[in-house]
Amino acid sequence: MAIQRMDNVLIVVEDLDAAVAFFVELGMELEGRMPLEGARWAERVIGLDDVRQEVAMLRTPDGHGKVELAMFRTPKAVRNGPVDAPSNTLGIRRVMFAVDDVEDTVARLRDAHGAELVGELVRFEDSYRLCYVRGPEGIVVGLAEPLGSD
Repeated sequence: MAIQRMDNVLIVVEDLDAAVAFFVELGMELEGRMPLEGARWAERVIGLDDVRQEVAMLRTPDGHGKVELAMFRTPKAVRNGPVDAPSNTLGIRRVMFAVDDVEDTVARLRDAHGAELVGELVRFEDSYRLCYVRGPEGIVVGLAEPLGSD
């Protein structure tokens, strides 16, 4: 077998506190947060020297999905495009989460963190209500509310 599971997704941010608060509001649990400096193994893995960063790991309530947030102090993070890049920008564009109530989730993220809908809240057949929400630093998350069978 080639892979066993997807372990986590890394998102590099400039404001770690705001990003952590956004994902906690979404319903993720902060697993840990720590500075990472002078760790030669990490520098070798990511291909950068003299790395000073702070990382936070968050997990979904079921414990299976994780998001790792990293804020680089040195070397400084590099922006590869506009903060509010459109959905057709090359690269990873969003992370999708299943939620119990998509409208409540959007309202909480909007009120507490200024999140905005990217497009519209739509219904996909009889399966899901879906939307994309843009949070701090242009981070886009997809929200999918499963619809019950009628």
